[in-house]
Amino acid sequence: MNSRREIIPITYRLAPALLLAGALLLASAYLASAGPLAQTADEGRAIFEQKCQACHTIGGGRLVGPDLQSVTTRRERAWLLSFIGTPDRMLAQGDPIATQLLAENNNVPMPNLGLTQSEVESLLAYLENPAGAGQATTQPQAPTQVLPPGNYARGWKLFTGEVALVGGGPPCMGCHNVGGIGRYGGGSLGPDLTQVYSRLGEPGLTSALANFPFPTMAAVFTGKALDPQEQADLLVFFAQVDAQGQAMPPAVFDRYFWFWGLTGMALLFAGMVIFWPRQRLSISEALRRKR
Repeated sequence: MNSRREIIPITYRLAPALLLAGALLLASAYLASAGPLAQTADEGRAIFEQKCQACHTIGGGRLVGPDLQSVTTRRERAWLLSFIGTPDRMLAQGDPIATQLLAENNNVPMPNLGLTQSEVESLLAYLENPAGAGQATTQPQAPTQVLPPGNYARGWKLFTGEVALVGGGPPCMGCHNVGGIGRYGGGSLGPDLTQVYSRLGEPGLTSALANFPFPTMAAVFTGKALDPQEQADLLVFFAQVDAQGQAMPPAVFDRYFWFWGLTGMALLFAGMVIFWPRQRLSISEALRRKR
């Protein structure tokens, strides 16, 4: 009986502590359910700025890939989770939406960024409400930078490695080729860049040269960014190679440029010589008839 009488007071004494522990558990559960949304969106913003903004904007228009504004309302959540996490697998499986996106974006596939499931969830939380993570949805995500005038000859030398990149990165030719470059061509690790200007467009290519959005490029150029002048020179180089269908050595390009420029001027002058007298006679005749 004495032991029973002792247990009851002890139970009463423990009751407030048990109630406090229960309240703390409920509060922590509530905070765990309410807090992660903002925390997750902030994490998603960091992931977007680190791994996505080189190719995408939110309300700023197309870069390498499409504008992602309202993407969570345009695509099913389950599809977005799968595509962001393993875009290469979805393309290999022939997913119709992934295949359509590939065609719409000049056959530039989205790379597998190696994101965990948790990181993909955080990225989606940010895309659902970018303003909630402190980012206005109407502004481009990629930094805008006005480049200086570019030069084809310098771009050629940067591509081939005749001039070293100031950041210490390897020349483009080590991994890429463009039509007609060098006696033995360029590297084959990366894609042929003859038509890269058409595929990515000027905004997309400018962003790619500034941010290295593809995993292999990012690994090679970490801490070795191109300076604005190098970006401008390579942009002009790729634009001219795309227009010509091949890369001309700078001396040949200069002769080519001046040849067609002078030829155009000569044709214009010849046209004036041939047609201006006739036009003048027609005008004189018309004035005479009016009199």
